[in-house]
Amino acid sequence: MSPFAISQSLVAIAICFDLLSFQFKERPHIIACLIFSCILISCHFAILGHWTATGLGFLATVRFLASLFTTSKKVMGLFMCASVAISIVSYSGILSILSCLGSLFGTAGTFCKDDKRLRQILLIGTSLWLVHNILAKSPTAVLMEALFIASNLVGYYRFYLKRI
Repeated sequence: MSPFAISQSLVAIAICFDLLSFQFKERPHIIACLIFSCILISCHFAILGHWTATGLGFLATVRFLASLFTTSKKVMGLFMCASVAISIVSYSGILSILSCLGSLFGTAGTFCKDDKRLRQILLIGTSLWLVHNILAKSPTAVLMEALFIASNLVGYYRFYLKRI
């Protein structure tokens, strides 16, 4: 199997965790799914040689783990600074900028105390990652982000709009 095929297979597995994540109401369950997804996505980007996205993906894994224990704005600020630092050190053009912005929104969403705001902010971050993955020419990652957005919107509808 080629490295590209392996990378796409890792994202296919990550898709399962992403789809599952926003069908939960409880924040810890959402975050646990996202931790597993981030590990797989990071490995995918490493295989493809997209080092900013790789570093930010592994940072996101640690960030999600930390957010299970705290929603401190100070801790959030540390992760935002780390995202910018990783992006500067591994800078390689527009992909680094998009992944940095996606990571910053992901960080802000992750440290939200309630799942409604988490969903709203992650929608912005995911949209940036969608554009990143299109430009990175990773079709399965594009599908993953599109499905993540759809799953997030379905969950948002189920928990917040359907009741109105």
